[in-house]
Amino acid sequence: MAYATEIRAQKAGFAGFFEGLKVRFARQMLIRETIKELNALTSRELADLGLHRSQITGIAIAAANERFGAL
Repeated sequence: MAYATEIRAQKAGFAGFFEGLKVRFARQMLIRETIKELNALTSRELADLGLHRSQITGIAIAAANERFGAL
């Protein structure tokens, strides 16, 4: 069963379409940048943060969900 955690007012027509594209693009860019920055760290630096390399993608997606909401 699905639950709505956030309800957003959506614009109709082309304005809503392009606004949605803009948000999706910004979300994807945040994910890519977060992955890039975390991959630049050494394994030791990640361990100091309490992270493992296998968690990087999940962390990036969680950061995007926190900022833009889950899709």
